[in-house]
Amino acid sequence: MALDRAARLRAAVERDGPTCIWCGCAFGAQVGPTTEHVVPRVKGGPSWLENEVAACRRCNSARGHVAPVEWLEECERRGWHPDGQRLARLLDALSRAIAERGGQRRARPYLDAQRRRLRRRGEAPAGEVGSGRPA
Repeated sequence: MALDRAARLRAAVERDGPTCIWCGCAFGAQVGPTTEHVVPRVKGGPSWLENEVAACRRCNSARGHVAPVEWLEECERRGWHPDGQRLARLLDALSRAIAERGGQRRARPYLDAQRRRLRRRGEAPAGEVGSGRPA
């Protein structure tokens, strides 16, 4: 059974922890999580848990359709504390999900380019080397 949007948001917070991926702000009474598509829907990103992460409303609104790695770098320029390792894990999980489920033709090249860019930055998930394959 597919999860609805609210359930996917809860699952993303449980999976990733109660902080915004982009600024590091803790979620609480003043700052609530919103669903953020890592690969934007306009770029072919699916509404799957593997493509969603919790972000604060400020970051989600400010990012718009900016590429994830470009936004990560903008967050760093702003003095925020984005989680590059979390982003790398999410992009890798999405790539695996697309390989298993198929489809998402528009998202594949975009996703691959973002993963390469993160690896060049040294943001490969723990246990992985520059090729993106398990060590």
